Order: sequence, then structure tokens, then C-alpha cells
Amino acid sequence: MNKLVTIYGGSGFVGRYIARRMAKEGWRVRVAVRRPNDALFVKPYGVVGQVEPVACNIRDDASVRAVMKGADAVVNCVGILNGFGKNSFDAVQAEGAGRIARIAAEEAVVNLVHISAIGSDADSDSDYQRTKAAGEAAVLAAFPSAVILRPSIIFGNEDGFFNRFAAMSRFGPVLPVVGAGTKFQPVYVDDVAQAAVKGVTGTAAPGIYELGGPDVATFRDLMRQMLAVIRRRRLVVNVPFFVASIMGGAFDLLQAVTLGLFRNGMITRDQVRNLKRDNVVSAGARGLADLGIVPTAMGPVLPEYLWRYRPSGQYAAIKESAKNLRKA
Repeated sequence: MNKLVTIYGGSGFVGRYIARRMAKEGWRVRVAVRRPNDALFVKPYGVVGQVEPVACNIRDDASVRAVMKGADAVVNCVGILNGFGKNSFDAVQAEGAGRIARIAAEEAVVNLVHISAIGSDADSDSDYQRTKAAGEAAVLAAFPSAVILRPSIIFGNEDGFFNRFAAMSRFGPVLPVVGAGTKFQPVYVDDVAQAAVKGVTGTAAPGIYELGGPDVATFRDLMRQMLAVIRRRRLVVNVPFFVASIMGGAFDLLQAVTLGLFRNGMITRDQVRNLKRDNVVSAGARGLADLGIVPTAMGPVLPEYLWRYRPSGQYAAIKESAKNLRKA
């Protein structure tokens, strides 16, 4: 019988790429999500019945255990950028990660892969970074042979980074960013998925890997590269951290007083704290090269999905070609 992997958060940005690769490897795949009906798109990743979305709440022991029964390997992709209510940073990224690892050990799971993030720090003033570190510690305490992946900003077709700012660029001559001088090392989503597969199949040595692509650039330079791809001229303006903190505080307050009816998808105070620190692979850290993976550059990939933000969309290349003909 084919081996089985349970992927918590398997319908998310990173999880779906892992699910697709595991299906190609011939594994049965359980995609554990809160709303399975919203994850039906994963079923065609394999043959009939090979990839199945199942309901799970990682805040509940019984729910986590039920979808892990019989699994040979487990991947935890669950993470949040805006903790609120029951789905707080502590509940999801610290306690949830620890719960999955503890139950994986109890269920005699062979391999566990945990997706964390570069910048995880137990002493950080950011709840996101602090709970990422707490989650890693809980995972290693319960499952010492786990593979922990710490990616930088992840790019790819469904990303929430380049897509978000490309969409913003359509509405005015200015593109505001917080922390324009902060450095990032964007990593391609399928490279992260390849790393996870190596952890699932046991070909990666246990421990922590920091994943970054071949390019290191400031936030401002990344935006300029994105603007060049989408053929838009915009002024990239840095928003000072103290101004961003005030804005984030106001949006956080609005989210709180509306009891979550308004979800702060703009900027949170915690995200401002994160943006004060560079997000690049640490010197001496194990990374993609140690996993035998050649990192994918942004240049060839960004046009594949950002074309839709060009003024002429899919017809941009045709119009540019026509202009060259007229000049000739």
C-alpha cells in the first residue's frame, strides 16, 4: 500500500505545492484544513482518491489525531500573519505546532516537517517571530528528528507579497512601503516544496534549514523589479516606522472593536516590528544547497504570473511588438 502523508494547512500557498509533489511521488495525501469544501481543488493533484481534503482544527487534540491516524509522515504548514481571537499567534504557531509534533510522536509517525520562518526568535518583541521560535522549540522537544524549514519571503503564482503590491500599484502614482531598506532573500515556493518532500521521504538530515533564493535585495529594490515586470512607473515611497506603527495600531483597534468583522489586512503593529529586521539566510546556516536544491531566481518566474497587472494585461507583448513594427 502507498505511504500516507498528512499535510496540515495543505491547501495554503506552500501546502498545495507540497501536496502536488507528494502525489507525484506516489504517496497518498491527506490535506488537513478547517474548511475541506474550500480545498476541493487539491483532489486533481493525484489519481482518484489519492489526495483528499479533510476537516481539522489544530487547536484540538482529537481533531489533529484523527487526521493523522495511519500516517507515515506529517507536514505542518499552518501559520498566520494576523493573530486574533481563538486563532492567536500562541494558539496556532506555538501550541498548535507543539500539539502536532507531540501527537506525531505518540502515533509513531516516521518523519515530521515543520514550516517555520527566518527571523524566529524567542526574545523578539514581535509575537509572530516569538511564537515561531516557541513552535520550533515545542516541535524539537516532542520530535527531535524533525526537519524544520525557515523560508524567507516566498514568491510564486499565489503569493501574498508581489501579488499584493502589484495590485496596489494600479491605483496611483505612489507605491508606499514600510521598511524600504529592509533586506529580503525571496525563495521560490516550489523550492520550499522540494525541501519539504526531502524531509517527508527521509532524504534530508534532521535539523533546521534556512531557505533563501539566489537574490538578496531591499524592499525598495524588490518593488522596483516588480514594477519593471508589470510595466508601471511608480514612485516607491518609504513609510517611516513610527507612522506605520500608528497606522497599524489604528487598524488593530478597528479589528478589535468590530470583534473581527473588520480583519486587518493592511498593516499590523506586529508586522511593522518584523519589517525592522532583515529577512535573509544567516551566515553558516544549512540551506537549499545542503538539500541538493538549486535555488530558483525571481527574474524568469515573476513575469509568469505578474503579467495580469500590466496595463494591457495579456496583450502587453502584442502591443509592444506592434509599436516596434510602426517604428520600423
